[in-house]
Amino acid sequence: MFRALIASVLLVTLAAEAQDAADDSNIPASEPAQASFVNIETSLGSFVIELMPDKAPNSVANFLNYVDSGFYDGTIFHRIIGSFVIQGGGFAPDFTKKPTLQPITNEADNMVSNGVGTLAMARTADPHSATSQFYINVADNIALNHTGKTNSRAWGYAVFARVVSGMEVIEAIRTVPTGAGGPFPRDVPLAPVTLIKATPMSAPPPAVAETDPQPAAEG
Repeated sequence: MFRALIASVLLVTLAAEAQDAADDSNIPASEPAQASFVNIETSLGSFVIELMPDKAPNSVANFLNYVDSGFYDGTIFHRIIGSFVIQGGGFAPDFTKKPTLQPITNEADNMVSNGVGTLAMARTADPHSATSQFYINVADNIALNHTGKTNSRAWGYAVFARVVSGMEVIEAIRTVPTGAGGPFPRDVPLAPVTLIKATPMSAPPPAVAETDPQPAAEG
């Protein structure tokens, strides 16, 4: 019940922050790099994500377009709910919303669960409104999973990647103090947490390759 309530709050909040800059985008679309991993350097350290092109091809291609253009470099993680999600990918440090590409089709029906360490596309109340913003699950948020196509809540949120290295950095981000900031009344880091640079990689770091991590749970 508590998770469902939080998910509902997230959906309403995202709707209020509708990513309506897509129509006046000045970012040209480009062919995505053939990357399987992305290193994300933040002001609190770096972590590596593994993309899921077989599960969410449109979401992965969209994410890589933003990575390749340098769109994410210098953006902030503007929402941190320590028992729920870390969200970023849309705002400059002064809370200016960056212009985006066109929204993409929701792929949450891939049935990949919003489990700890997975990344999914943030969106508004429109199921097919995701652009650049993403979030990292820091709990098993099954209330965000796809359950049907009858309404916005049932559609869920599309998982497209998972953290395979640097979960200690995710933990550090998750636990930063938060409060009001910019246009947001709560859940904003009191000291900015910046995404310094996102770099595509064709292979995982050696330590990740040696562990041969298992695929993200589905269900």
